[in-house]
Amino acid sequence: MSTRSDEAAVPGEREAAAVPRPAPRRRLHPAWIVAAVAFLALVGAAGFRAAPGVLMVPLQQEFGWSTTVLSAAVSINLVLFGLTAPFAAALMERFGIRKVTALALVLIGMGSALTVLVNQSWQILLTWGLLIGLGTGSMALVFAATIANTWFVKSRGLVIGILTAGSAAGQLVFLPFIAVLAQDPGWRQASLLIAAGALAVVPLVLKFLKNSPADAGVLPYGAEAGSAAQAPAATGPRANAAVRALQVLRRASRVRTFWALVAGFAICGATTNGLIGTHFIPSAHDHGMPETTAAGLLAVVGIFDIVGTIASGWLTDRFNPRILLAVYYQFRGIGLLVLPLLLSAEVQPSMIVFVVIYGLDWVATVPPTAAICRETFGADGSVVFGWVFAAHQLGAAAAALAAGAVRDATGHYTYAWLGAAAMCTVAAVISATIRRNSGARDAAPSAA
Repeated sequence: MSTRSDEAAVPGEREAAAVPRPAPRRRLHPAWIVAAVAFLALVGAAGFRAAPGVLMVPLQQEFGWSTTVLSAAVSINLVLFGLTAPFAAALMERFGIRKVTALALVLIGMGSALTVLVNQSWQILLTWGLLIGLGTGSMALVFAATIANTWFVKSRGLVIGILTAGSAAGQLVFLPFIAVLAQDPGWRQASLLIAAGALAVVPLVLKFLKNSPADAGVLPYGAEAGSAAQAPAATGPRANAAVRALQVLRRASRVRTFWALVAGFAICGATTNGLIGTHFIPSAHDHGMPETTAAGLLAVVGIFDIVGTIASGWLTDRFNPRILLAVYYQFRGIGLLVLPLLLSAEVQPSMIVFVVIYGLDWVATVPPTAAICRETFGADGSVVFGWVFAAHQLGAAAAALAAGAVRDATGHYTYAWLGAAAMCTVAAVISATIRRNSGARDAAPSAA
């Protein structure tokens, strides 16, 4: 009897075994958590990017400093913002992303907080220029490229676009509050807000920003086991970061594509951070527009910058990045060409159109530029992008200083806007003529 019952139970057991089990739920890949924290870090570090244009007039009114002096402080900041980037990328390779990022945010917080104590022009060069320049340079767009190249194989362009939009989001978050605080109670409280924004992100960075997929026991997002993309190339724990950055520069400088990217990105920096970011509000003020209104327009630029940069990342994953760069630069040049005709005491519909178009184009150049660096230079791509970004900030520094000098000499910014428009056309032509995979051909004789 027992044998029969056992035999009768077998088919039922087989039927139960044949029922498909529910598939295990796929948890969120740690790369997306790292990307989210990196986005917040970029937002916290972006507070100062919105500050100079808003704080320039209040500082002039209180201390009597010229536009050239304050432009010099911004120029020092922009130079260090750029030149720190390639070394920061190498430092992230050696010491880890988390430590370098946390230290950079602390430097930004210190520099902004100490600004409230200044009463001499050289002191603003120290706080705005040196401390914040070093901090923001370590949190520059090369940080976004490092995160994307380290943690992602799939959707790199989209991730770089999203992280780059973090800077725009930071401008959007901070700029209206900085403008209001600068009016009442004053620019010192605005500086403290910037410091608080940077320092608030540090605990999140220390807890959640892991250095590499290996630290989380996973592969980069989109990588397959056994593939060459399992982990990023490393120089080893004892590699000297400065030597690594300079060696990459030496190799890249032998490649024509590198110099084309350098020229284009220098013009990009000149026409964004250098001109619009630093001098749009003072220029609008010259035409009778209230500073808070002009700051609101820059905040709108930040809104559409987020949209444009993310869209650019999506497009970069699908289209030729060289053509994208040429289109972006030419549209920017057209906008700058007509800007002198749009500035007035009141906001006209044409100015809204300019703000929207310029916002969509603001740093849309970053994803295709980073993609060309990765395509041409492989494992050195992040550090190479750091050097290209250094050119971006050198161009921004030169434009910030030159535009301030033009304003002091002529009483207006018109020649600065027209000159920038012409430079954008040059950048468009240079970008369109970059040959696909030219770096591999150019580098071959050097390797031999």
